[in-house]
Amino acid sequence: MRKALPLILAALITLPGLWLKLSGVHLPPPPAALLSGMAILGASFLLLWACDVAQMDIPQTLALAVVALIAVLPEYAVDMYFTWQAGKHPESDYAHYAIANMTGANRLLIGVAWTSIGAIHWFKTRRRVTLDLEQRTEVLFLGLATAYAFFIPIKGTLAWYDGIVFLALYGWYIRLASQRPCQECELEGPAELIGALPRSRRRAATIGLFLFAAGVILASAELFSENLVATGKVYGINEFLLVQWLAPIASEAPEFIVAIMFVLRGQAATAMGSLLSSKLNQWTLLVGMIPAVYGMASGNFEHPLPLGPYQLHEIFLTAAQSLLAVALLASLTLGPGAALLLFCMFTGQLMSPYVLEGLNISLPWGNGTDGAHQLFSAGYVALFLTIAWLKRRDVWALRLGASVEQRII
Repeated sequence: MRKALPLILAALITLPGLWLKLSGVHLPPPPAALLSGMAILGASFLLLWACDVAQMDIPQTLALAVVALIAVLPEYAVDMYFTWQAGKHPESDYAHYAIANMTGANRLLIGVAWTSIGAIHWFKTRRRVTLDLEQRTEVLFLGLATAYAFFIPIKGTLAWYDGIVFLALYGWYIRLASQRPCQECELEGPAELIGALPRSRRRAATIGLFLFAAGVILASAELFSENLVATGKVYGINEFLLVQWLAPIASEAPEFIVAIMFVLRGQAATAMGSLLSSKLNQWTLLVGMIPAVYGMASGNFEHPLPLGPYQLHEIFLTAAQSLLAVALLASLTLGPGAALLLFCMFTGQLMSPYVLEGLNISLPWGNGTDGAHQLFSAGYVALFLTIAWLKRRDVWALRLGASVEQRII
């Protein structure tokens, strides 16, 4: 019963949001956003457990591609909704919301999730988090995707061919990673309970969880997205900031919680590896799908997603943070110093606009959030250059990631 309780609770918290969608009842934006957000949160847990169990029955190659995509469905659903609406209503702010959600999700993963794993493991063991040698491939492809991402703010567009590059990088990574030998999956909690069922019942339960959770997420994405923006307008809160930070928290909390559980059980490499894979998925698949969805919605693939200077600076800042993270992980370790640096930089870029505003300080190149973020972008790049030079042997060794995978049969 103890193992079934989280499963029951996760299913129960999806019901109010699902009822809200199916009944057509109109609530004020704040409670509507809360109920639909809780539905996405509960469905995210169900998806996570279903993905764990699915690896018992899905061939390894298919599991790597399909399960990784399904696991991040909540984040994709919200961002793709904004992108679709941007294509349908090009005069609206939906394009800005799509970029806000994407950049916020990526920066939260590194600035909060990664650093928490490093800090918890250090306080628990006084040791650095050490990744497996084969995970050099993830760091390599994260570096490749990050290097290309800088072209987006430089040329000022996120076009269809950018999407092809990001999707091709992800496909290349999956092809290499699929050559890894199969490993016996260790299930715990609700996943262990489902995994212990006879094969036919286990598969039926897994498929049922996938379908139910995916249905809840797709049904709640519009409600959550629209009411989150409306809530910002009701309370006078910047909608861009709500979409950038609150929406990714709701969609990524389950994976973050599971990673913390892994590190508390002494499986820091597993925890960090899962979050590294999530970052790579979002920095390739999520970014790569935006131009395609926008093109389908607008009916014209020749016109890229409209981006203003502020959105381009946000993408540059996100790429700069990823660049620093790649340099820090080049040695396949994450110590307390690196975790603290990533957290301080993330907190700084988040809070600096309010500090500058409170002190009535104006920056020569721009005011408010935009000016502060340009400052931190430069800081990230400067730190990358310094650390990459100090770790130049480790950074250079990242090129071996693909060749190591090719030798694994």
